[in-house]
Amino acid sequence: MRKRLILVFLAIFFMNIIKAQNDTVDIDQSDYNLPTFNLSSDDLEGLQENQNISSLLQSSRDIFVNRAGYTFGPARFKIRGYDSEYTTVMMNGIELNDPESGRAYWASWGGLNDALRNADVNTGIVESSLGFGNIGGLTNMETRASTYRKQVKVSYSAANRSYRNRIMFISSTGMMENGWALTLSGSRRWAQEGYVTGTFYDAWSYFLSAEKKFNEHHSLGLVAYGSPNRRGKQGVSTEEAYELAGTNYFNPYWGYQSGEKRNARVSNYHQPMLILSHYWDFNKETKLTTSAYYNFGRGGSSALSWVEAADPRPDYYKNLPSYYLFLDDQQAYEQRLKLWKNNVDVRQINWDYFYFANSKFLFTVPDANGIEGNDYTGLRSKYILEEWRNDKKQLGFNTLFHHQFNENIELSAGADAVVYRGRNFKKVLDLLGGEYWLDIDKYADQESLYITDESQSDLRNPNRIVGEGDVFGYDYESNINKLKAFGQLNFSYSKLDYYIAAHVSQTTFWRTGKMQNGKFPDDSYGDSEKQNFLDYGLKGGITYKFSGRNYLIANGLFMTQAPTFRASYISPRTRDFVVSGLESEKIMSADASYVLRTPSVKSRLTFYYTEIKDRIWARNFYNELSNSFVNFIMTGIDNVYSGLEFGIDGKLTSTFSINAVMGIGQYIYDSRPKITISEDNNARLIAENEIAYLKNYYLGGRPQTVGSFGVKYDSPKYWFASMNINYFNDAYIQLNPVRHTEDAVASFLEGDNRIDQTLQQEKFASAFTLDFFGGKSWKIEDYIISLTASVSNILNNKDFVIGGFQQYRFDPENIDKFPNKYFYLYGTTYFLNLSVRF
Repeated sequence: MRKRLILVFLAIFFMNIIKAQNDTVDIDQSDYNLPTFNLSSDDLEGLQENQNISSLLQSSRDIFVNRAGYTFGPARFKIRGYDSEYTTVMMNGIELNDPESGRAYWASWGGLNDALRNADVNTGIVESSLGFGNIGGLTNMETRASTYRKQVKVSYSAANRSYRNRIMFISSTGMMENGWALTLSGSRRWAQEGYVTGTFYDAWSYFLSAEKKFNEHHSLGLVAYGSPNRRGKQGVSTEEAYELAGTNYFNPYWGYQSGEKRNARVSNYHQPMLILSHYWDFNKETKLTTSAYYNFGRGGSSALSWVEAADPRPDYYKNLPSYYLFLDDQQAYEQRLKLWKNNVDVRQINWDYFYFANSKFLFTVPDANGIEGNDYTGLRSKYILEEWRNDKKQLGFNTLFHHQFNENIELSAGADAVVYRGRNFKKVLDLLGGEYWLDIDKYADQESLYITDESQSDLRNPNRIVGEGDVFGYDYESNINKLKAFGQLNFSYSKLDYYIAAHVSQTTFWRTGKMQNGKFPDDSYGDSEKQNFLDYGLKGGITYKFSGRNYLIANGLFMTQAPTFRASYISPRTRDFVVSGLESEKIMSADASYVLRTPSVKSRLTFYYTEIKDRIWARNFYNELSNSFVNFIMTGIDNVYSGLEFGIDGKLTSTFSINAVMGIGQYIYDSRPKITISEDNNARLIAENEIAYLKNYYLGGRPQTVGSFGVKYDSPKYWFASMNINYFNDAYIQLNPVRHTEDAVASFLEGDNRIDQTLQQEKFASAFTLDFFGGKSWKIEDYIISLTASVSNILNNKDFVIGGFQQYRFDPENIDKFPNKYFYLYGTTYFLNLSVRF
């Protein structure tokens, strides 16, 4: 089936190439205010004999990239299968990827669409004057004040997605006669309840860009932005929970409290950014930009916690009816089934019960707060709402240099230095009617109601009584220092462009514990050993220009990449142990493309191949079998990503156009990684270097085949309408590596069908969606009014599984005890936007 699809699309592609060679070049009068004229392809070829063919702009609007974000993105599609840490995101040449996780968090500048509209989006291996980039490409958002045109724009949007309402504005002066340029922007997004029951959205954003031009050579610019946001999260659950709730959007995170919906999982982030830049134009050929920047703020997510009490999550496996079938108790199953279907306090979180339970547990803490004889008696909370915090302070220095030697050769170079301090801790948000929380580890080895040294979160403050707003549980700093530099040479000639680039980086990180954990008193407090990594990268590319319309491009890359702080420590909450044999990833990648650019047809066909070796995978979860919290580490992970990307956009007439895109990939494991599992209580090994037989299994959680076909009408009367039909296939469940070890099937006899059930990787059903996008604009004197509307998943397909994972807990004696969990695509959603610009 895949081969047939490829042949059909390639046939269409090359037919359009043949047609394009005979097309005339039509210059749109409305775009250029010039008389319309026609120039034949033969005339064009003659003119090009004595002049260079223009180089292909990599950042031009690419139909495949646009469709990947707006159409395929909601279905968790990832361009070329890469995770987000393999794409570099920048603002004015300053990297925005988080040093601790390697990922860029777009919510940090959410709601600033108008201010960040001037962005160069480059995917894959690309040349860039701003940095070395990565295999996923490089995106740079240009926010220099002098680049904004003079305008005022105000808009209002209505939607039924994560938020229901949005107000946004931007005001730009352009470069004024006094040498100043200013841009202000901001937005408000909100929903009392989003598409999914129990969710909410409450977000603001602000943006300032100011620039002072002193003379023709020197300018100083300031950029400041932030996006404070709170949102109630959506959970993921099992098929049993979805069926019992009667919806594939069942959300286990909320429940009623005194008749009002309350969400237990609330994200609360605000991490502003300040950038001060000096622009020095020596002359037309040489430029130097130097910047200092500071990123800081809070990040947090709330969750329920409990001690010596039943797990309150409604979809916890012991709270579901199926649990009683495992116990062979039909009567209890039917009773639970009836309660789940008919009682919302069973189906959702029962907040009122928490207050009841916390009013009954009178407990005396001996030697409270480490003071001998200071016994404290009060209502000890069995249930609380806590917040997992990850605050940050990041100071950086960046410099970019550009020099044009002549019309054929140019040099780009730069350096960046970062000092990052992250603080990770827990705090009590709500005691839920109780009077205090005792700061001990509920997973520590101890008898109920007895307090031991091993259970202390901080031996320096034993038996600590904490209240709302207090830090407890764990508290540590993530320290990361990074230096990096890159250089790139570009060569451009009449028929050939090519570039070579290199980079080098030095990464140092260590953990600083603020608490002396009772289970690891010698390995939890103070500075840990520093981890050092020296990494490098080389890449190059070549573009052969058959004409001003046809380009053949090839790129190659090899680089190493230091492991992230978060993946390197076994359990940074409690101790400073790092993964054994920690080493940098090795990345090799290549791609080749044919690009066609004519006035009537724009198209790209790309083949790519990438290997990533020595990845690390780290998780922490509660293991029912060992009755403890465990640390799960998998090392030696090799992945291979290969496939093709195809996109074509063709004008049939001056008003009608068609477009099509296709992505066919294969993203697989290419090694047999090793698994180490240790108990968090005492670091006792449950498994050590156990082989996971994952080679040739698929990377889950993303469709590997996508396609789209669309038709668009552009009216001369300033309105447009487009319709797209989209196809998704070859998406697989994310694997639990434990199910692919020898121990997982050791108890099964040969021929037991449970072997296949344990080892198989579920493939999700293919799906189609239908989308609409249209709009109309008016010009009234100096005012431009625009109205746009988009409707996604018009067919209201609510059974489209877009992702899922096998639970990390696994019981060989009952392989169905912990079933898979799934994500579903939203049904029909809309987005309406009305804007006024003047």
